[in-house]
Amino acid sequence: MKGMNEQVRQVVRERMKEQGITHEKLADMTGIQRPNVTRLLTGQSGTIPDNWQKVLDALGLKLIAEPKTQEGQP
Repeated sequence: MKGMNEQVRQVVRERMKEQGITHEKLADMTGIQRPNVTRLLTGQSGTIPDNWQKVLDALGLKLIAEPKTQEGQP
């Protein structure tokens, strides 16, 4: 469970770095207060619930964060 949460956080942090987005900018973009953005990105809050992890594990699935495609592009 903790591993999947860290993977999601890592992908988000990498995407932020690629796009030059700071915690403050992400807070502005999402309407989430900056301290709460920091808590999400450091794992202090916002974990995927245990029951969802159990369901994913039982079905042999994993949560993947990937870039959205642009309309009209693959």
